[in-house]
Amino acid sequence: MSGKQGALPPQLQAWATAGRRHRLSHAHVQMARELGMNPKRLGKIDNHDQERWKAPLTTFIEELYLKRFGRERPETVLSIEQHARRLEQRRAQRKAAKAARNAARSQAGVPPQATGRDGDRVLLAAGARRRPG
Repeated sequence: MSGKQGALPPQLQAWATAGRRHRLSHAHVQMARELGMNPKRLGKIDNHDQERWKAPLTTFIEELYLKRFGRERPETVLSIEQHARRLEQRRAQRKAAKAARNAARSQAGVPPQATGRDGDRVLLAAGARRRPG
């Protein structure tokens, strides 16, 4: 949600669009997300009243959710906007905790640790590049 106030991250924006396009409730969108469905592919799963054998999308999501998780609905239902706010709050908490750790380290005279993608400590001189390998 960086940038404009209330803007959704692209991944969540795709779910908001899919929810409106296929007329899904917040619970159905959350169930589909937890099932790992792709919001761009919901149109293939949706019944367009031309295939009588195919279940409506909401029913299909409910059946899959019950089969995988053993319950009919999520315990707590959050809208996409509420979920985005929670993600942003978690990011802010992690950032504040990291700043506090770094402040404590700097007071103790220890430089903050730089870590690479794999979690290994990276000790590079200024301007030096890490060789792939």
